[in-house]
Amino acid sequence: MTNLVVSIERPHRVEAADEARDAVSALYGREWRGLVRLAVLVIDDRQTAEDIVQEAFAQLYRRWPLKDSDKALGYLRTTVLNGSRSTLRRRRVARLYTPPHQAPHDSAESSAVLGEERLQVRQALQALPTRSREVLVLRYYLDLPFEEIADILGISASTARATGSRGLAALTKKLEEHR
Repeated sequence: MTNLVVSIERPHRVEAADEARDAVSALYGREWRGLVRLAVLVIDDRQTAEDIVQEAFAQLYRRWPLKDSDKALGYLRTTVLNGSRSTLRRRRVARLYTPPHQAPHDSAESSAVLGEERLQVRQALQALPTRSREVLVLRYYLDLPFEEIADILGISASTARATGSRGLAALTKKLEEHR
């Protein structure tokens, strides 16, 4: 016969786990699509973007409760951007070791669906330096103010403004070259 030990602390852990699950689930329902779009615009690969966002939510769940729960969305955005940067770094290293005849190509279906203009914008965006691309995506896709962009990227607001301005000029120039 086994003795059953009842812990007074156990209900609190269950309540905390329920709170974390509920809070992260609510955020997931509201923000998943936007975070995937953010990652896709940075890394240009939907499947990898979904993986990065999923991992960001898993990290948030493991860290719950945050000191300031109101900053959970900012935490997720930062985590998604950092995950995207890491993926881009890994890809750059992998490209150094991938023979050109084995390099991956966009599928015909993918290229057809995107449309010529959207494809040009994405290519021009991908050709920008990473920091410029991140600022432009956060500013013009997510409509974030430069102060919030600065917090997410760990730079000053004036640097975010200057990077955005230079990035937008470079993007415009690249798009004009395509026409």
